[in-house]
Amino acid sequence: MPSTAHRGVVAALTRQQHTPGEIVPRLQVAPSKTDEERLLLVSPELADVLSTIITRVRDPRTGAIPMLTSYDVAEKVWNPPMPLLFQWTFGGQRTTVSRPLIRKGINEVMEQTGLTNAAGQPLDFEPHDFRRIFITDAISSGLPPHIAQVLAGHADFNTTMGYNAIYPADAIEAHRAFIARRRSLRPGEEYRTPTDDEWDTFLAHFEKRKLSLGTCARAFGTSCIHEHACLRCSLLRPDASQRDRLIEIRDNLIDRISEAEREGWLGEVEGLEISLAGAEDKLVQLDQALKPTVTALGLPTFSQIARKSNAPDQRKDRCCGWG
Repeated sequence: MPSTAHRGVVAALTRQQHTPGEIVPRLQVAPSKTDEERLLLVSPELADVLSTIITRVRDPRTGAIPMLTSYDVAEKVWNPPMPLLFQWTFGGQRTTVSRPLIRKGINEVMEQTGLTNAAGQPLDFEPHDFRRIFITDAISSGLPPHIAQVLAGHADFNTTMGYNAIYPADAIEAHRAFIARRRSLRPGEEYRTPTDDEWDTFLAHFEKRKLSLGTCARAFGTSCIHEHACLRCSLLRPDASQRDRLIEIRDNLIDRISEAEREGWLGEVEGLEISLAGAEDKLVQLDQALKPTVTALGLPTFSQIARKSNAPDQRKDRCCGWG
């Protein structure tokens, strides 16, 4: 639905050869919202309605659409005489169909439908609302937004997307449709129902993720790379409540390393040092997570405060008319 900013519409139906043997109707609109001539493709049904309107407003003697002046509510000026599409004879005089009259007709139809809003009041529509409804419905039905921008005559793409009303139900349905399309592209065996043994194995994996020092972040179906030496593993997520336990383990490792070095157990020293590095790394992670974040607000110094307090309050002077 092209916008005309309620300035009246000078419209003409033309035909264009699209493909061999096919003729498509086009709607020529001038002036448009952007003060530029626009050509729009229209459906055969809309072309029939517009042809009926043109037939009704034509002068029966000359066959031409009468020239009428109209008031531009946006520019606050009277437009020169133009062959406006929306005109009628009232009181024996040819005149334009005003915006209040169109709004009144729309709301009279809405009252006859019995439709109400959430407050139980009859729906109140502006002519521009149908433009928004058209864009929302077109984009929801799969029309690319940049094509909707051309149809609406918007210079800015963000304006078009502002017209597109997205509701929570629409977002849910669109997401479900997206998942369905993705599944149709994947092998069917990936979405089969798991057996009881597979399901038990899956649940057992997550039950075994709980450890004495925290939680194992190992993905399902992967093997333990450290042979259950969790203190050395980067996938261990330490629990803050186990910090004292980690400190105890670290101190114990230091004592064991000293004993191994004293006894000459050099092979065991190397393994203990790897575990000690893992314990210290986990403690660093916990300290960083528990450390409160301090943000410097940049408080002004006394000299800055004094300089501002001595400056004249120019805003007060302007407000009171003294400046």
